[in-house]
Amino acid sequence: MKVLRIIPSMNPSSGGPCQGIRNIIPELEKLGQYHEVVCLDDPLDDFIGTDPFKIIALGPGKGPWCYHSKLIPWLLDNLGRFDIVIIHALWLYHGYAFRKAFDRYKKSLTSLGKEPIYPRFYIMPHGMLDPYFQQAGERKMKALRNKVYWKLIESKLVNSADGLLFTCREELLLARKSFSPYHPAEEINIGYGVRTPPPFEMGMTNAFYEKCPQVQGQSFILFLSRIHEKKGLDHLIEGYRIWSNAMQGQSKLTGNESIIPKLVIAGPGLETDFGQQVMQMVSTNGLADSVFFPGMLTGNAKWGAFYACEAFILPSHQENFGIAVVEALACSKPVLISKQVNIWREIIEAGGCITAGDSTDGTVQLLAGWQALTDGEKKEMGTRANDAFIKNFSIQLAAKKFCELLGGNLTSSCSAIEFEISL
Repeated sequence: MKVLRIIPSMNPSSGGPCQGIRNIIPELEKLGQYHEVVCLDDPLDDFIGTDPFKIIALGPGKGPWCYHSKLIPWLLDNLGRFDIVIIHALWLYHGYAFRKAFDRYKKSLTSLGKEPIYPRFYIMPHGMLDPYFQQAGERKMKALRNKVYWKLIESKLVNSADGLLFTCREELLLARKSFSPYHPAEEINIGYGVRTPPPFEMGMTNAFYEKCPQVQGQSFILFLSRIHEKKGLDHLIEGYRIWSNAMQGQSKLTGNESIIPKLVIAGPGLETDFGQQVMQMVSTNGLADSVFFPGMLTGNAKWGAFYACEAFILPSHQENFGIAVVEALACSKPVLISKQVNIWREIIEAGGCITAGDSTDGTVQLLAGWQALTDGEKKEMGTRANDAFIKNFSIQLAAKKFCELLGGNLTSSCSAIEFEISL
């Protein structure tokens, strides 16, 4: 079985979807599959050529739609080599280009009198059909744009596909609520996973402390994701301020000094307007000695942050999966997450998380709930967090499920080209 996937960017700073691709391709190759990635990145970008699989970079797309004149010709030249096509994400030129190329390809076969054998094609929306994006107050113009785009273009792609692939059941159910007409031929909970992290080494914590020396030797709670409005960072900072002030007040009343964990906010995006706003919130609220911004963490520094933290926190307004959440579970770290992180049910069933609403009050509940646990209860929750990872989110499990649900032979060769985009 040969599989083609279509993608605007494999830039690691673009978010979780491209990391998901990097996680699963090596596992699928172990099952006898061959993979390629086609992306709309500059072939001179420093991340091109660093992966253990082939990436074809056609060059950067133009404008917010990521238009690229070479994409349709490339597809016309290559569609015939594949049994399955998977289009990752919506709302950009790559989906429109595929549909145009696919229609032309089918017509060309008919005109030549050839047997009309076409590749099956699937769409993996990565949360982009979540009602949040049509309901969030700050997205009114984008929501209107999406509604019009759906009527004119995207519904034709979605409803003509052989199926939609979702990372979890919650994402599948939410996707039904946003647009009409919505009647995909099949809805498949394909699952998702992350690789087992490398075993702990002291070099990992040393690498992290080089990036964030302020928390060396101190307890801290970790946020690790893009610095973006939908991640709930404004609620996190305000909730942390309220909670830490309450803890300090309680210590003065009882005379028992409590150790208040620091907060580390790691990830790309500090240079954006929202990133600057978040750092200003910390400064104006007198939190500069408690909240720290080491920037984007990769490699040993990232794993050092996971292994050194008490717990991971993500009060996101929308998260169709949450790779960093699962990486924390894999490091045996409890996660404090909003119920808008779509995999919360699987994690809470295993006992590996605390959940609340995606608000300031919800964030206070997360922090207070964590602090109220005994050391023994926190350790037990960490064990259960790892159990949740093994049972639901290991990359080996995800790779086998991928092959089984799409009809692949685990021992056959396979070619895959990935088209991905993150919000």
